Amino acid sequence: MILLDSFLVRAALAGLGVALAAAPLGCFVVWRRMAYFGDATAHAAILGVALALAFSLPIFPAVLAVALIMALIVTQLSGRGYAMDTLLGVMAHSALAVGLVAVSLIEGVRIDLMAYLFGDILAVSRTDLVVIWGGAGVVLGLLWWRWSALLTATLNPDLAYAAGIHPKREELVLTLALALVIAVAIKVVGVLLIASLLIIPAAAARPFAQTPERMALVAALIGGTAALGGLALAYFYDTPTGPTIVCTAFALFALSGLAGMKRL
Repeated sequence: MILLDSFLVRAALAGLGVALAAAPLGCFVVWRRMAYFGDATAHAAILGVALALAFSLPIFPAVLAVALIMALIVTQLSGRGYAMDTLLGVMAHSALAVGLVAVSLIEGVRIDLMAYLFGDILAVSRTDLVVIWGGAGVVLGLLWWRWSALLTATLNPDLAYAAGIHPKREELVLTLALALVIAVAIKVVGVLLIASLLIIPAAAARPFAQTPERMALVAALIGGTAALGGLALAYFYDTPTGPTIVCTAFALFALSGLAGMKRL
């Protein structure tokens, strides 16, 4: 346990845990074209932070509950008179604005908003590590358990119905996993950058993916590399850690795009 006394070791483990959970889940976000859905759910997390501070509740369950409620609301409202991108845009920015206003109205509580907006991975504690890896384990377990059903419902809903799979139920499983990843990732990259860890590694893995399973594995590898590489670069160059991790992921995405072009 002495090893965990180093803040860099804790930060590396936290980044790796979030990346390993977010990247495979991000494949479904990419396949379903749910990028903005992830943004809307992530932005609602700041409202969860405000509620936790206002009622003296633990941050993690409050953020998880609000993120899940937001995801369920968006899912239920979709297709009821508004285009999906319009609805998600309204919900994403409104949730973030309401959360920021709510935080500003809380008296007697000092809060570092930048830490929640962009993450503070260097301040991760042992308790945070337990939450992050526990959440990551649940997400990976859900994906392992429901992989075939989730994949079938994603690629062909009609085939899913014929096979006795309910696409709405699988969408609910995906929504729960997404809310859980957002709740555990808020400490690492913050609400404004969470969606990037979902989307960029999955997008970067596409040129190397002959099968969905391989895409998920490559995405996890790219996400882990971005987390550890970004942490190292931030340490050596004294840059903000969360944004540096995302920049590293983008660099890997650009390299994968070039590699994919050369293979054509």
